[in-house]
Amino acid sequence: GALELASGGTLFLDEIGELSFAAQAKLLRAIETGTFRRVGGSRLERSQARCIAATNRDLRASIESREFREDLYYRINVCRVHVPPLRERPDDIPVLADHFVGVLSDSLLPPVPRISDGAMVRLSNHAWPGNVRELRNVIWRALVNAQDGIVRASDLSFE
Repeated sequence: GALELASGGTLFLDEIGELSFAAQAKLLRAIETGTFRRVGGSRLERSQARCIAATNRDLRASIESREFREDLYYRINVCRVHVPPLRERPDDIPVLADHFVGVLSDSLLPPVPRISDGAMVRLSNHAWPGNVRELRNVIWRALVNAQDGIVRASDLSFE
């Protein structure tokens, strides 16, 4: 279904390193031929979609341990973009935190408009083993706890 919806656009394959070997074979065939068969379908459908894949796994090591298909690796490894973990990009933390406040606070009444300086310092000093997903969750919990329209350091909880 995702290939069909992405036709003419971009298909984002998140955590491609987690796909089963069988699913990798089907994906490789679909990428190479531009065709796929719907679940339960009898005819081939066409899709022209650009694919972008992401993973936090070392795919070369997964190939060596026979968990990832080498032919799929070479098919998707056209342009690599290495994004370092959040702990190596501390300057990104305030920008991302403000973004998450804006996106997530829209569902709260009243919305929480800002993060205090003390909270931002605490966010910047955290190691972020869960990367950007962890930051998003910490911001979400803080928004639930925030009072007076401000996220304070005491509103932050890390797990």
